[in-house]
Amino acid sequence: MSSPYELSDDMPVYVISVAAHLSGMHPQTLRGYEKVGLVSPRRTAGGGRRYSMRDILALREIQRLSQEERINLPGIKRILDLERELERIRLMAAELQGEVAQLRAELESTRAVAARLAALRRENVDPAAALVPVRSATRVTFWRQVSATRGDESKSE
Repeated sequence: MSSPYELSDDMPVYVISVAAHLSGMHPQTLRGYEKVGLVSPRRTAGGGRRYSMRDILALREIQRLSQEERINLPGIKRILDLERELERIRLMAAELQGEVAQLRAELESTRAVAARLAALRRENVDPAAALVPVRSATRVTFWRQVSATRGDESKSE
């Protein structure tokens, strides 16, 4: 939120009587749903319940499942838990897709550098002397094989 005066769907602002009115239920029903774990309103310092718009939407869904679909409360709790888990997994999948895209880009960059190095070696050009364009975020390490006889060759020259 950009301002402390803006409300989000998760902000607990509704007292139980208002939440009951907005969800079309009796306040005692909301207390019962809280007791069985279907909703979890936040509490004020004094212990009063505060419901968010997300809680009210959940209450409406609970009522729909109970009345229209004839699902019992343990069944509704299981459905809501599975929906929360599904949402968590969807968010995780989106994060992983972003990471995979980043890793693919890095892999392509690394392959391009490797291809450039291979071409330079085929042309007998010292890779350290050739300019290889590399993104600033990419780390490249050059390994050179140093033979034991090389030291002897430099002495003879």
